[in-house]
Amino acid sequence: MPGSLVGGDPPDPGRWETVLNPPTRRALLFARGSWAETRRIAGILREETIGGALLLAATVLALGWANSPWSGTYDALLATDFGPAALHLDLSVREWAADGLLAVFFFVAGLELKREFVAGDLRDPSRAAVPVAAAAGGVAVPAVLYSLVNLHSGALRGWAIPTATDIAFALSVLAVVGRSLPTALRTFLLTLAVVDDLLAIAIIAVAYTGELSAVPLVVAVVPLAAFTVLVQRRVRAWWLLLPLAVLTWTLVHASGVHATVAGVLLGFAVPVARSEGGGGPQAGPGLAEHFEHRWRPVSAGVAVPVFAFCSAGVTVGGFGGLADALSDRAALGVVVGLVVGKAVGIFATTWLVARFTGASLDGGLAWIDVAGLALLGGIGFTVSLLIGELAFGPGSARDDHVKVGVLAASVIAALLATMVLRLRNRVYARIHQLETADDDHDGVPDIYRAARS
Repeated sequence: MPGSLVGGDPPDPGRWETVLNPPTRRALLFARGSWAETRRIAGILREETIGGALLLAATVLALGWANSPWSGTYDALLATDFGPAALHLDLSVREWAADGLLAVFFFVAGLELKREFVAGDLRDPSRAAVPVAAAAGGVAVPAVLYSLVNLHSGALRGWAIPTATDIAFALSVLAVVGRSLPTALRTFLLTLAVVDDLLAIAIIAVAYTGELSAVPLVVAVVPLAAFTVLVQRRVRAWWLLLPLAVLTWTLVHASGVHATVAGVLLGFAVPVARSEGGGGPQAGPGLAEHFEHRWRPVSAGVAVPVFAFCSAGVTVGGFGGLADALSDRAALGVVVGLVVGKAVGIFATTWLVARFTGASLDGGLAWIDVAGLALLGGIGFTVSLLIGELAFGPGSARDDHVKVGVLAASVIAALLATMVLRLRNRVYARIHQLETADDDHDGVPDIYRAARS
């Protein structure tokens, strides 16, 4: 088995450079990336961590309101319709949050995924293989476990609920218990979450599309193509691009395909590398970075917290109500899928990649670190709640039970991950000290300057 499971005590300070950069030609898992990529990922993680705090606050507010004497006003608010009826967009507040605001979330996810594979460190297939494989395992195993739990329950339609990781919540946990977690592990978690978001939206498009209307879907290609042509020519004018994006979203929504799919398609249309005329791609950021910088705060700070507020408000009814909800096999399947399935799927797939490629963990890391991240992957929220609503209908009894299952599983996964990661805090602190040491005070850590030279 490549690498030890737990790892020993931290090496002496004088050996840390050798540990982090071992003189070997063997492939390394979780190797440190470039300084440019590290700095970019750090910025993303800061915004997502803040978004996680807002997400948590919105969830607590929704739960408090839904379980208060004024719960009727909460339900009435979510059921309020508004929007142009002529375009069949007179939707409820709950529907606008799920179909409209989450399209922004998936637009940013599409931008991030494209940047990772076109201009990020993951353009190297050997580096991309691990998080992509881990994401696939973290989707497949929970789906299988949920299905096994619900073989005879009549709730098989919810098989995809435990397949998604909520990166904002996961990073919020890391902000408390894993401040010194090595950059490579944070990057792995972020990339894994983005990939399984993409897999989730593919599942939504295929498995949760009801009656498909072909005409709006075909017509949607027109504004999408116009948007693509404009961004490929580096047009940034919001008054041109935003109407095309909204029109694409409206037509996809009218087709019966979940409207968040439009967000991913628009994100994929945005170029990553800068190009000029017919000269081809040149080094430097393209519109993807510009749009990501503009829209990530809207996604993390507005879209996802508002959706959480609209979706997380479930009446628990004390311990008895909690036990009643978790006695539903759908909720039980969600808990098993997120807590057990995610951990097993992510860890086992990562280990298998190492086993069959002969790769070893980067210096200073051990398999218990992968186990901690795999447990963090069981924190499912935003997309899990969305799929639950699509599977069983928003506001239904089973959907409420599923919400309780998602919340319970996320808390359990967070607690287990905290216990595992705290065991390694001393090791993480030493790695973090080396990764951030900057003797020349020029803003570039010494270890990255040495690698660059």
